[in-house]
Order: sequence, then C-alpha cells, then structure tokens
Amino acid sequence: MMLSILLMVLDHRFKQTETLRSTLSTLTYPIQFLAEAPSAIGNWIIDTWKSRSDLQERNALLTRETLKLRAELQQVAALQSENERLRDLLGSAYKIGNRVLVAELSAMDLDPFRQQVMINKGSTSGVFEGQAVLDAHAVMGQVTHVTPLNATVLLITDAQHALPVQLLRNGLRTIAVGTGRINELELPYLPNNADIRKGDLLVTSGLGGKFPPGYPMARIVRVERIPGKPFAHVSAEPLAQLDRTREVLLVWEVKTPELIPDRPTQPPPRPAAAVEGAAP
Repeated sequence: MMLSILLMVLDHRFKQTETLRSTLSTLTYPIQFLAEAPSAIGNWIIDTWKSRSDLQERNALLTRETLKLRAELQQVAALQSENERLRDLLGSAYKIGNRVLVAELSAMDLDPFRQQVMINKGSTSGVFEGQAVLDAHAVMGQVTHVTPLNATVLLITDAQHALPVQLLRNGLRTIAVGTGRINELELPYLPNNADIRKGDLLVTSGLGGKFPPGYPMARIVRVERIPGKPFAHVSAEPLAQLDRTREVLLVWEVKTPELIPDRPTQPPPRPAAAVEGAAP
C-alpha cells in the first residue's frame, strides 16, 4: 500500500512513470485486443445484418413508391393530353360557331376496304345519319349508321367516300375522293390547266348537302400534269388526325332564321265608276 501511494505521488508530481506506463500499454495491447475481439466481432455482425435488413426494407419501400409515382405520372400525362385535346376541340367548336357535341371513339376499323370508326353517341344524343364529324383540326367524316347508343362514322379517306370541296385560295370547286389510305385523298376531276398548287388548302364547299361550307379538310401535297391526259394527278393529305384522334365533334349547323317580308297591302278597291271607265 505504501509503495502504491509512493508511485502515485511520484507519477503525479514528477511524471516519472509515464514511460513505464507507455511501455506496459504497448506490451499488453495484443492481450487487450484479443479480449475485446469476440465482443467487437459480435457487434460488427449485428450491425452488418441490421444494415442489410434496413437497406432491403428501404429499397423495397422506395421501389413501391417509385411504382406508385410512375403510375400517377402516367395518369397525369394522360389527363394532360386529354385536357389539351379537349381544349383543342373546344377551340374548334368556338371557331366553327355551330352547335357541337363531343364524342369519344369506341372502336376503329382502318383496313383498306373499309375505313370507319364507331363513337359512343347515338340517336338518344341527337346524332343523325349524314351528320358531319370533325376532330380538333379538320373534317374527319360523316355518320353513316346510327343506333340509340352509338354511331358509325365513315372517314373521308374511305375508298367509297367523295366530298365536294373548293380551294380556299381561288374558290375552285372539285371532288375529293378517298383512296383507302389513311393519309391520302385524290382529286381526280381537275383539268391539266386548273389553277392549283402544292400547299393549297381545301375546305368544304357545302354543295353536297352533308357538310356546311368552309370547314378545313386537306392540303394539296402533289400536282402532276401529264401531257396528253385530260386531267391532272392531284393528291391531298387530310388535316384531321384520323389514326390518332380519340375525341371528335358532331356538328349541327346553326342557320340564321330567314327574314320573311311582310305581304304587300292590298290597295283599296276603286269606285265602281272608275272601274267601268267613267270619268273621275
């Protein structure tokens, strides 16, 4: 006990045992390391397993959240696209100035022999045969068959479809005929000397009795004048997105009521003397 007290006093006052302590610590470090190794290894294993479990759980959670956000993003993209289409349709309706009804496509048949679509509006909504159908850009077709809940629309590119049109630039009238190809119309009745150019805009002329006049329809993409042939080979591209449109416009033409003139007032009957030729 006296020796321990003496060593503590010497160490505190004169730092005489610092070197001895350092030497002893160095010599006993391997023993200390071996003594603490089992506990350190156990803690490392526990931490590693716990970290792995946490990472797996977090990874699964993030994966679920990512899938959910992607699904919501798809819905947002679809809603945004639908809103843009509806805004375009409403803008078209405003430009047209007629009574319109928005319908959606429920079926599509775009084979070369019959190009038609089915819409989800029928006679209960006022749809009738021969009614003009448009998308947000131009004329799309006309209704050919109506049921109470849906209707069939024949597209302007159908090989059996023909529509009276005119050039917006100069008012030249002709017939646009479907070719069975979704992106092409033909104008087979234009003479070689007709004033028509590539890029001219075709609009409905209103002469067929089905489409009101002035609706955009197609743009001229090719004009071939073949010497010796009576008619030029003219092709046009529809402006309507026939293979991508999901919503369409059914159009009722709003006609301005005609003013009926008043009947002329009957003149008062002349006296009998005047009728008989007597002098007034």
